Amino acid sequence: MPAPHVIVIGGGLAGLSASVSLSDAGYRVSLIERAPRLGGRATSYLLPDNTHIDNCQHVTLRCCTNLEDFYSRAGVADKIRFNESLFFADSAGTRGRMQPSGLPAPFHLLKSFAVFPLLNWRDKSGIARAMLRITLAGGRPRISKSASMLEWLQSQRQTQRAIDRFWRTVLVSALNEDIGQIDAQYGIDVFWKAFLSNSVGFMMGIPSVPLAELYAACGERICQTGGQVRTRCGAAGIVFSGSRISGIRLEDGTLLSADYYVSAVSFDRLIKLLPEQMRTKKPFSELDRLRVSPITGIHLWFDRKVMTEPFLASVDQTIQWIFNKSDGEYLQIVISASRGLSHLSQKEIVDLSIREVSALLPGVREATLVRSVVVRENSATFSPEPGCDEWRPPQRTPIENFVLAGDWTRTGWPATMAGAVRSGYRAAETILQLEGRPAALVKPDLPATGLARLFAGA
Repeated sequence: MPAPHVIVIGGGLAGLSASVSLSDAGYRVSLIERAPRLGGRATSYLLPDNTHIDNCQHVTLRCCTNLEDFYSRAGVADKIRFNESLFFADSAGTRGRMQPSGLPAPFHLLKSFAVFPLLNWRDKSGIARAMLRITLAGGRPRISKSASMLEWLQSQRQTQRAIDRFWRTVLVSALNEDIGQIDAQYGIDVFWKAFLSNSVGFMMGIPSVPLAELYAACGERICQTGGQVRTRCGAAGIVFSGSRISGIRLEDGTLLSADYYVSAVSFDRLIKLLPEQMRTKKPFSELDRLRVSPITGIHLWFDRKVMTEPFLASVDQTIQWIFNKSDGEYLQIVISASRGLSHLSQKEIVDLSIREVSALLPGVREATLVRSVVVRENSATFSPEPGCDEWRPPQRTPIENFVLAGDWTRTGWPATMAGAVRSGYRAAETILQLEGRPAALVKPDLPATGLARLFAGA
């Protein structure tokens, strides 16, 4: 009997992870992507001079076990470089670093936190109390179902300075939303999984190659196992026959058919692909309740070296993270949840970035800007606002041969690359279950270590 055929719509991380895992299980996968390259919202652009730039710097953390597993499956794990230190600065030029010591979790960062110069004693004592509460509850303190992270922090009597310079600095970049719009449990999860439950989860991994190159390897893997990858191939609609999908109609009018179909596109794109009568049925009828949040990437090339650190987080400016992309001459700046920039022109955004980065990197004041590019991703992720899980659908749908993937589906994680991979693995698990071949693809979180083990599962 021939292997079941699966069509996957969308070549982002959700679609790629579903495709690669199904290919590994012996299924014939046809992946279609309307863009010219794979990666979805984590991809690269080719400038007129043949320079590749990522749309936005994407990073991973050691706590993202499924993303790490995906990179291993795709054969690109060696192209992710992890850092054991996190670097911070403020507009006055003060530098700070978080790095592990020999202490066990959850105290592995305590030494560097104690001397962290960007917070005062009152800030730190409040942060320590909140961290202790998270730890003693094993990452699950009692919170109101509809509470935002900001509301929870205020209930923990955090200083405004601690909120702005610590909690907001970490969470806005991690979850691409302001802390007043983040579900409190998702914010707490970041600190439990990355900073408290073990001593390595916080370590930041940065790709050493352009994102398009990183994910091109996934396409090669799918083709090596008998599947096919078609870029510049957009889906125009999903065709139904009774209670099943009978095919995917492409933009050129071609109809593709398979045994199973995985939608790995954004929720707003999925709504447009569905026929009118399906849009009013659950779970699709509730997708318009989900909101999106933007990210802006600013690329700056200077005529000389202006930065020595691999990356730097700004704790009190509009710009949030600066990445050293080429021996200090080419910088990439990331501004998450960047709604406040929507009224600015590209020149105004560049001017703002140079003005602020000059306060952090004195070398910029003497350097000449050679080139700049601004990339706006207006719908970069869905917003992990309080209560959003009520509208996030599971991977399995009422349509027997139709499965969903995407960071916006119900993954147990917020809008992250790791969440997208989890959704792809769960979509693959659903198809394997339907075929009578149940398998566990989703990897567990990093286990709690050190003293944190005493409270895991509390």
